Amino acid sequence: MTEAILVEGLVYGIMALGVFVSFRILDFPDLTAEGAFPLGAATAAALISSGAHPFVALTGAFVAGGLAGAATGTMYATLKVPSLLAGIVVMTGLWSVNLRVLGGKANLPLITNNPVMDAAYSLLPGTRELSSALFFALVTAGALSLLALFFSTEAGIAMGALGDNEAVVVAAGSNPALLRTSGVALSGALCGLSGGLAASYQGFADVNFGSGIVAAGLASVMVGEFLFHSNRIEVQLVRVIIGSIAFRAIMFAGRKYGYLIGMSPNDLRIVTAVLVVGAVAAGRLKAENKARRGLAAAAARSIS
Repeated sequence: MTEAILVEGLVYGIMALGVFVSFRILDFPDLTAEGAFPLGAATAAALISSGAHPFVALTGAFVAGGLAGAATGTMYATLKVPSLLAGIVVMTGLWSVNLRVLGGKANLPLITNNPVMDAAYSLLPGTRELSSALFFALVTAGALSLLALFFSTEAGIAMGALGDNEAVVVAAGSNPALLRTSGVALSGALCGLSGGLAASYQGFADVNFGSGIVAAGLASVMVGEFLFHSNRIEVQLVRVIIGSIAFRAIMFAGRKYGYLIGMSPNDLRIVTAVLVVGAVAAGRLKAENKARRGLAAAAARSIS
């Protein structure tokens, strides 16, 4: 049970990192993840079925998701289509693309041919559950390290500043349109990679994989932000993964013990929605209380 929660949190945590990049770093409301995630799953499954190496399959999932994000960013930058509408258009179009990639079928099984998980089981020690957890922990750690390294570079710092103050980026001589498009592409690529990993872990790719993905990603981001606050990008990235694991634990508890309050698995979407709203409200109350305490402390110092 614990291993399953950890694995799901890590796999979908990479998708949550993509949502974090678009919504938090770029301040770019985007629904491309709902299409990029199943596109990554479909691409990885199709490549594996054709005999490709597991690394090639996951790289293909990453690239495919990146192209989806780049399409959204380009549409926004060149055609001035609003971000949400651009994401909806790409997400809608990817439904047909995903079906094409899956060979015209709604799903593609990997039960008899799953080299990604076979490699994890053979190379890492322990039971299959423990090997899975170790494998996805290593993949997630690698993704976190590369993202932290990128956001410490000049381009990464400029991308981070873009979401806060575009004028500063322009004054520094950077191209905001190119930076934003690259950031949305990075977001889509992370979602695509997560989809490829999810297809390998679950043993199949499905055209409906993307349903509710954005809400789940936002919930993971906000749960992490509620748990602890930091301005350091490295900590912010790690807390997204922690938030994803916590979110998956809550979903697991809902599936296992929800019957006690008359809740069925069909109600889990409501739980996700409540978590997002609750995390936003709790975060706002936390900020307001902190501001009030600061004002009270300042007033006390002025009196003394």
